[in-house]
Amino acid sequence: MPRWVLHLDLDSFFASAEQLTRPTLRGRPVLVGGLGPRGIVAGASGEAKAHGARSAMPMGQARRLSPHAVALPPRTALYRVLSERFFGVVRAWAPVLEQIAYDETFAEPEALADARADDVAAFAERLRAEVREVTGLAVSVGAGSGKQVAKIASGRAKPDGVHVVAQGGERALLDPLPVRALWGIGPVAEQTLHRAGVETVAALAALEPGEVTALLGSAVGTGLHRLARGIDDRPLVERGEAKQVSAETTFDEDLSDLGAVRCAVAELAEGAHRRLVASHRAARTVSVKIRSASFGTTSRAETHADATTDLATLTDTAQRLAVAALPDAGVRLVGVSFSGLTTAVQEALFPGTPAAPAAAAPAPVAELPEPEPEPRREWRTGDDVAHPEHGHGWVQGAGHGRVTVRFETATTGPGRAITFRADDPDLARADPVASLA
Repeated sequence: MPRWVLHLDLDSFFASAEQLTRPTLRGRPVLVGGLGPRGIVAGASGEAKAHGARSAMPMGQARRLSPHAVALPPRTALYRVLSERFFGVVRAWAPVLEQIAYDETFAEPEALADARADDVAAFAERLRAEVREVTGLAVSVGAGSGKQVAKIASGRAKPDGVHVVAQGGERALLDPLPVRALWGIGPVAEQTLHRAGVETVAALAALEPGEVTALLGSAVGTGLHRLARGIDDRPLVERGEAKQVSAETTFDEDLSDLGAVRCAVAELAEGAHRRLVASHRAARTVSVKIRSASFGTTSRAETHADATTDLATLTDTAQRLAVAALPDAGVRLVGVSFSGLTTAVQEALFPGTPAAPAAAAPAPVAELPEPEPEPRREWRTGDDVAHPEHGHGWVQGAGHGRVTVRFETATTGPGRAITFRADDPDLARADPVASLA
């Protein structure tokens, strides 16, 4: 019986979410990420990618490549809501999913068992149409006999399309590709294969199994050799809830004042705490990561005897850990995370007083881009704004005591830009999710 695995990937997710909720940006290059001199791109729109900008690139470099791009800070709350809507649609079509990221998943719909390739394509088109209807976002879908082929196919489907690899067509797709295209081959394995004269997937597939394991080891080599030959029977595995919530930021200028570090830690702890509470869980372990001006990184962690959601307790622990991890030079980056998550909560008898430490844990990595800490009373580009007369808008620019707000949402079409005094009492900060209305 033919097996069909789908790989669904929302196109340019972060930037597309901004273009969806801010109609003025549609068709324009958009960059999402840190706006300071040390900012990193979290996502780029197709228009920005056409100029060479991409995620994980320094924001300064991306803006030089795409000088007319609009650069915006991430709005994690908005992305989370859109992600939940996306997965709600896909799960209705395929109950078992293997989620790779907030905008990416594998699915193996029961309805496609023993289906023909053209039926799979029609199924994928209907699914894409529903995703767009519910979320307003475009999704690319790849389909094949296993996860490896489906993922490569979705890349061929971009942007906003469907690509089905017919049963038996796996080798035609894989053979010309560089070995690095295979899942599980990183820079080290790639160099090892290149030294042996193996440049393409076809060349890897042509080796004897013993030759591959001699090069890459038996644990890795056997599986990669099967993938190179188009054999991929790995099942989809549902992933559990996130094991940690976290927030981190890189500062525009190194922090050298203890008070500034403590304030930054408090801001980050508050951001991670919001995600903790939203997940309806409590945390036992608090971890802090400090990166110095010389790029040295130190992590500290403390595990409480009981899980808690008390912000004062969590913040106090994070600040103490940060002070213990301070480098001799300035502080370039700070991260705060909560792990040891559970739904069973034992609140502190005296909130704000940390429980006794129990054990250490490694510092985890954030799953979604976190907004950079900002001064409470200042407006910055990208902020969501509410006005009693004009409704929901976003800051297009601010400075010299003035702020320009464009009032628009996902459903209004391009809106009008109005300039106000920065201290206008009618301007209030708004929930980013309101921009979907």
